[in-house]
Amino acid sequence: MRPMRHSLALAALALCAGAQAQISDDVVKIGVLTDMAGPYSGMGGAGSVVAAKMAIDDCLKAECKGMKIEVVSADHQNKADIAATKAREWLDRDKVDALADLTNSAGALAVQKLIKEKGGIAMYSGPATTRLTDEDCAENGFHWMFDTYSSASGAAAALTRNGDKSWFFVTVDYAFGHSLEKDASDMVKANGGTVLGSVRHPLNASDFSSFILQAQNSKAQVIGLANGAQDTVNAIKAAREFGIGSGKGQKVASLLMFLTDVHSLGLKQAQGLMFSEGFYWDMDDRTRAFSARFEKLHKGFKPTMVQAGVYSSVRHYLKSVAAAKTDDWKTVAQKMRELPIDDPVMRNASIRPDGRVIHDMYLFQVKAPSESKGPWDYYKTVSTIPAQTAFKPLAQSACPLVKK
Repeated sequence: MRPMRHSLALAALALCAGAQAQISDDVVKIGVLTDMAGPYSGMGGAGSVVAAKMAIDDCLKAECKGMKIEVVSADHQNKADIAATKAREWLDRDKVDALADLTNSAGALAVQKLIKEKGGIAMYSGPATTRLTDEDCAENGFHWMFDTYSSASGAAAALTRNGDKSWFFVTVDYAFGHSLEKDASDMVKANGGTVLGSVRHPLNASDFSSFILQAQNSKAQVIGLANGAQDTVNAIKAAREFGIGSGKGQKVASLLMFLTDVHSLGLKQAQGLMFSEGFYWDMDDRTRAFSARFEKLHKGFKPTMVQAGVYSSVRHYLKSVAAAKTDDWKTVAQKMRELPIDDPVMRNASIRPDGRVIHDMYLFQVKAPSESKGPWDYYKTVSTIPAQTAFKPLAQSACPLVKK
């Protein structure tokens, strides 16, 4: 019997070696490409790296036992050329298998073009442009958390339906802002409203006085902020200084808002603002447990929806690598579409052929100071926007991957 046992042992070793050989360089490497010090660093940045590491730790305790997984990170400085150069370096030299976060729409579009050429997987939870799953879609690009359509489908639609029919937009002047303004304008018009005009400002603008004054002089009922993060915070502060949004008269609608923005503004200035998000830390027991872990690891901050999206995307990617028993990007991309998304972050989530991850979105309103029961208790839920209606319908898609 010894020869047979010896043969079986050799066969088992060969099988293990074969399975291990399917992972290139014997390691799965993930690169978090984000804004580390600029206007989007609060909602992404170092917190996105923390979220990626949490996802790795969780997978190593479950599906990924025995795998070697590494994470690297870099600051793209909100410049598309730097984002593309770093991504190319990672893919070519450092053998990075998947890219995560990619905050900034211009940088994300540059990376999307690159992965079409070179392969690899990109998981976007920070950028908002719908082009990533529309005309510029890729079989290996996945848009995880939100986009300009899902953002506009919340506040813009709700306010217009409720009688605030005339709008003027203050828009950040690059791909993200243009996309958000267009989607919000379409939503306003679809609900019987009109757009009186818009003004555009540079990214990371320091003074919003002239832009807010133009919006105020338009006499529009709603000043729609088609920007994000620090630009949104600065615009809201300027609007409050002009007496806008503090009572009767013109309203300010922040079309894209993050938890860190509300935290920076404080409830006194942010109260009453309405916007859509895909994640909030205090939704249920699972989100609270996840967020408590994150808070301990990230200087007492609760996660934004971008950081939560990084966790969810990296976790799902690693599950797919483990299930496919390879990090070959084509095989993993297919497996990602096959496997259900199940984690503390997403609800009713799945991946469409265009790479858009659809899931429930939520219309939130910022609480008044008197309504808050403690630190980070900032939101109240107005309504749930079901996954099937929160995102741009596939029937309207210009993505070549979608069969008409």
